[in-house]
Amino acid sequence: MSTESALQETATFHGGRLIARRLKARGVNKLFTLSGGHLFSIYDGCREEGIEIVDVRHESTAAFAAEGWAKVTREPGVCALTAGPGVTNGMSAMASAQANHSPMVVLGGRAPAMRWGQGSLQEIDHVPFVRPLTKLAATAQSTAEIPGLVDEAFAAALAPHGGPAFLDFPLDYVFMEAAEPESDRSEIGEQDGAVAGVSPAATGQGAASAAIERAAELLREAERPVIMAGTDLYWGHGEQALLELAETLRVPVFLNGLARGCVGADHELFFSRARGQALKGADVALVVGVPMDFRLGFGESFGEETEIVVIDVAEPERPHPRAPAAECYGALPQTLADLRVAAGAKALESERWVAELRAVEADRREAERVELEDERAPLHPMRLYAELGKVLDRDAIVIGDGGDFVSYAGRVIDSYRPGCWLDPGPFGCLGTGPGYALAAKLAHPERQVVLLLGDGAFGFSGMEFDTLARHGVNVVGVMGNNGIWALEKHPMEFLYGYSVAADLRPATRYDKVVEALGGYGELVERPADVRPALERAFAAGKPALVNVLTDPAVVYPRKSNLA
Repeated sequence: MSTESALQETATFHGGRLIARRLKARGVNKLFTLSGGHLFSIYDGCREEGIEIVDVRHESTAAFAAEGWAKVTREPGVCALTAGPGVTNGMSAMASAQANHSPMVVLGGRAPAMRWGQGSLQEIDHVPFVRPLTKLAATAQSTAEIPGLVDEAFAAALAPHGGPAFLDFPLDYVFMEAAEPESDRSEIGEQDGAVAGVSPAATGQGAASAAIERAAELLREAERPVIMAGTDLYWGHGEQALLELAETLRVPVFLNGLARGCVGADHELFFSRARGQALKGADVALVVGVPMDFRLGFGESFGEETEIVVIDVAEPERPHPRAPAAECYGALPQTLADLRVAAGAKALESERWVAELRAVEADRREAERVELEDERAPLHPMRLYAELGKVLDRDAIVIGDGGDFVSYAGRVIDSYRPGCWLDPGPFGCLGTGPGYALAAKLAHPERQVVLLLGDGAFGFSGMEFDTLARHGVNVVGVMGNNGIWALEKHPMEFLYGYSVAADLRPATRYDKVVEALGGYGELVERPADVRPALERAFAAGKPALVNVLTDPAVVYPRKSNLA
């Protein structure tokens, strides 16, 4: 054995370097963080391993950026949060990732083990309060334990259903040294930083044959079938198999969450405006990768006679509020392919149904024309989105961070590819947008990334335009500025005849704030000025905000029972 080989076998690394080497082995090339002394060793390790450190202005944004990275890449995002308030500031993002099944790994700083219980700076045991939000929450008990623990966190984050995993590292342990297990060294050498395989949600066996046959039996007799697919379709890489099933069997498709774009908005079998009629009128509904939560009326969005077939990568975390007629759990590409074959691999008797829904869709789109062409000033949000739609590329990534303003976008902004629509999801946390946008543009620098902001949402994380400017991340923000918390003000006035705690300062110049932070800003007050302002923002070469004054009297026609 050569002297060099012997030295390699006995080499040791400090704990932060051990963490970084495990991250690199899994293809991680970005670490989102806000500087904290408990994390210095991790930073040093990442610097040595070539992992870019992306620093932000609030820990919540670091964690939302990690979730956003997962959403646009379908690989785990990683953030590092300093001890105490750093970790607690990241808890909303962990809860969001839990609700969205987003795989992410959160690395926490921790007061030193040797002083534990003596009152070190920011000393608190994070694990008990993050455990309900995560799939794994653990503290390293030694430096030597670190590599294996990081591996466990990635495995937990990726296992169906995906979600966040949390590890914290005592300050003394990350500065101490330990040898890296030989298997870990060889894995890094073999992968050379490549991603360690595809998500388990996309591989492996499909649903059990008996479950497939039961679902196929229902489908074969269907005349009014629908597909209602959601976020887990995206995580499970099931879009191609779903499209093949829909096209072969001739089944109309509706999408929500991260599934938007898994069937292009201009596909003949994609529908959006006819959803209420389709779900109520369906005789068989394939509910793919989406829970029957408030977005589906807790199951009541479907007709009383609708036979529901639940299809997902794994069994749900909570019982279905409405009993399905069949349940198929397994890797989605295989499950959907098996179902297509078992249902006969030919068109169902559904053409009359498809035509009926297409007519409804066309009528409702035509009915929107008045709002899309509205000349009022301040603007109707629909007119703003009509102008935005004219400048968006087909692969633009659109991020929603707001209440009613983003609800309008969800109605009329079309998606054509997977991973092109990001919103907070069922946890509904405001302030997610700048972190999502930061991650999206870093992951796809060649694409348009558009951040849709309510003026209320801007208050949560507007300072992150400084982050975007410092890192040269040219996101275009589009704000609907109506001076109110519209999602709360209008319903409260409907219930009580008055509203409280629902007003903001009208016509605030948030565009000037963005200019002061190093970006480009512009105020828009009239419909005719929207498109030219958007074009200037895209051409600015820096993060931008187009601050559009919108009419506070416009009430979003909300139908969902949120509780």
